[in-house]
Amino acid sequence: MMDASAKSWYAVHTRPRWEKKVAGLLAKKKVEHYCPLNRVQRQWSDRKKIILEPLFTSYVFVRLADVEHLPVLQTDGVLSFVYWLKRPAIIRDEEIEAIRRFMNDYESVKLEKTQVNVNDRVRIIGGPLMEREGNIVEIKHKTVKVQLPSLGYVLTATIEKSNVEILSLYGEVSSSNVI
Repeated sequence: MMDASAKSWYAVHTRPRWEKKVAGLLAKKKVEHYCPLNRVQRQWSDRKKIILEPLFTSYVFVRLADVEHLPVLQTDGVLSFVYWLKRPAIIRDEEIEAIRRFMNDYESVKLEKTQVNVNDRVRIIGGPLMEREGNIVEIKHKTVKVQLPSLGYVLTATIEKSNVEILSLYGEVSSSNVI
């Protein structure tokens, strides 16, 4: 049985374009939260500007215990928790940390909704995502799509193929598995 005071990460669904506002309201309530912001260059007729926009539209991540759910649901702009099998979906700490590192290391990150597929299991052996393991969805020239299965999203970054090695079914590395 899970400890009711143990904190886990959850995703909350927000009103459209309320992600930053909800994050601010959660901060006022002293709720640990994470709203990944993407640095994107926007072009207007007279200028270019780098703006911060939420990576996940209509979602903010919160870290809390089971007993702390109600105050989050009572926050303006929060519609509901994201559910999986009739319970609020728990997001692994490693996946939140991977998103944080990814967002710190790359600008203009593209996010694509995807279904969880069975693909080659890989370990990144060089670069900012070094030692991360995951599933490769697609490889083109130098672009590798890294899948975060429990979120159902793919973060896309340019990673040198020489920095990726294929793991066997049991997590072992074969010398012939370097891409």
